[in-house]
Amino acid sequence: MNLFISKNPTPLELGRYSATIITLANFFCLVGIKYVFYPAISWFFMLGISVVIFAVSYFLILEVLERFIYRRVQLIHKTIHRQKAPKDAPNEKLNLQNRILDDVEEEVILWANTQKKEIDDLRKLEKYRRDFIGNISHELKTPIFNMQGYLYTLIEGGLYDEKINLAYLKKSTSNLERLSLIVEDLDMISQFESQRIILEHSKFDIRSLCLELFQHLEMTAKEKGITFFINEDTEQPFYVWADKERIRQVLINLMTNSVKYGKKGGQTKVSFYKVDKLSSLIEVSDNGLGIEEQHLSRLFERFYRVSTSRSRNEGGTGLGLAIVKHMIEAHNQTINVRSTPDIGSTFGFTLENPK
Repeated sequence: MNLFISKNPTPLELGRYSATIITLANFFCLVGIKYVFYPAISWFFMLGISVVIFAVSYFLILEVLERFIYRRVQLIHKTIHRQKAPKDAPNEKLNLQNRILDDVEEEVILWANTQKKEIDDLRKLEKYRRDFIGNISHELKTPIFNMQGYLYTLIEGGLYDEKINLAYLKKSTSNLERLSLIVEDLDMISQFESQRIILEHSKFDIRSLCLELFQHLEMTAKEKGITFFINEDTEQPFYVWADKERIRQVLINLMTNSVKYGKKGGQTKVSFYKVDKLSSLIEVSDNGLGIEEQHLSRLFERFYRVSTSRSRNEGGTGLGLAIVKHMIEAHNQTINVRSTPDIGSTFGFTLENPK
């Protein structure tokens, strides 16, 4: 009965059950011969013949199964297993007591799922690579073409025109500075990805740091009538454990973006919350333009811009949020964003509490 219950019997089980069926068939044939044609055949002789038939059938079936079926199935299993195992791992030998078909089926399904995931990941990476190359070429092309135009104009005689020479030199310098910023930001991202940047953790009051940055960005915010404030529940020092200078860069970037894309007369609020004994949540919120949902998942990609015209009018390298993400992840923490068009955006990141 087990033969019919088991989905994939082992070679030994299959050989045993097959030999049993052959032996029983032959035994009933011998019984028929005894009663119809040759009654003199003894039961002892018939049992002996049956034992011999069982043994011969059993070993012949095992040999056929091993040579023509299970060895080839095992080859598939070894091939898949070898791709996942270390190069110096020993080869598995064929064990006729194992449910080889079950093992191979599981291995093939797992291997197929893994291959599908890898292919999907490669396709995503390829799309990201194409987008990245297109974006960086555009970001570099704009200031380079601008500088070429200004410099060629000066070379062709504009250098002696007092009305444009100084203005064009300043514009060329401005574009050169933009190129330099892009290269510096890319180099910083590269350092974070290769883990070449060493963080210097310390205990500091992030509330005091935010008040300091409010003063630093005050003039920029006044141009659009934007006010900074900290949530009312945080009047006491709020200590965290992190690299203060890196977190300063994170906050400057998030606050600057809230001013760039904020509405005139708007607000930027920084809030602090204790998540648990290990971490705290810092949020930078504004009531600005907001971001459509379809852009949120790609917001931290290099050079990704929600609105090309709007973003380039506000300046920047397009790498700020990518750097922010790398800085937070270098602290083994996370950053997220939630946003609603025409209502505002909130960027939140976690930091470790002081020990």
